[in-house]
Amino acid sequence: MPEHIYFRNKEWCDMSVDEEDDDTNLNLFRDCLFSTILEKSNPRQQKQKKTRVRTSAGSNSSIESSKDVTTTTDPAQLVDFSDYLASEIFPSLPRDLQRISHRALQENAALSEKWSLPLSLSTYEEIIELVPPSVNDSLEAYELVKPPQTDLQSFLSPAIVAYLTAAAAAPPKWAETKVTACEICDRDWVPMTYHHLIPKAVHAKVQKRGWHEESQLNSVAWLCRACHTFVHRMASNEELAKEWFTVERICERDDVQKWANWVRKVRWKKN
Repeated sequence: MPEHIYFRNKEWCDMSVDEEDDDTNLNLFRDCLFSTILEKSNPRQQKQKKTRVRTSAGSNSSIESSKDVTTTTDPAQLVDFSDYLASEIFPSLPRDLQRISHRALQENAALSEKWSLPLSLSTYEEIIELVPPSVNDSLEAYELVKPPQTDLQSFLSPAIVAYLTAAAAAPPKWAETKVTACEICDRDWVPMTYHHLIPKAVHAKVQKRGWHEESQLNSVAWLCRACHTFVHRMASNEELAKEWFTVERICERDDVQKWANWVRKVRWKKN
């Protein structure tokens, strides 16, 4: 088996492309897929239940009950489903996508052109054609794909984008700050991503309005993909910059504490 250079978080070492390399990206893909499933499974609004009542004339009519109907997600079931989907989808992906890395894109112009974001429609179609039909059947059964409004491509695209963004990212200059466990949920068995505590998109506004010193702009927190997604859903970039610019502040929020307690139960099975 040929020797490859393996690159991850500013560390270089020579090693063969073996199960360790594949497992690293598999775990990353699985975490990105879990975030996508969590996003699409989470009910955004409560729905009011319609009940059928009989009028004095004997006819039936529908009225809205004041009782809210909400759906609950069993963490174990959600994790098992995410794990199953990842085990079905990841091995079907093009081999160069399974082994993608920043170094690989830097050394191979053709690879970089194909897998640099945004992906072309033809590339997405290539990926979707390789996914086993059973995956689409499962997603429809869980109502995560609802034809004709949504399809496998629309479901899978966010996970692919998140996976590529993380797997092919250049090592941050803050790599020396990296910790081994997520700073919100404390899980240490999933890949870490770095979160700009003051989002880069609002750096200019932050400096113009004097919210923070320039030296603070590039401060980061190390979060698992699921917690990273949660943080960006809980507040806008401007709110994050003004109010939630430290891990300590973020973790003081009740919704973050509830989230952390829930997501700590998520453990991927060993393959």
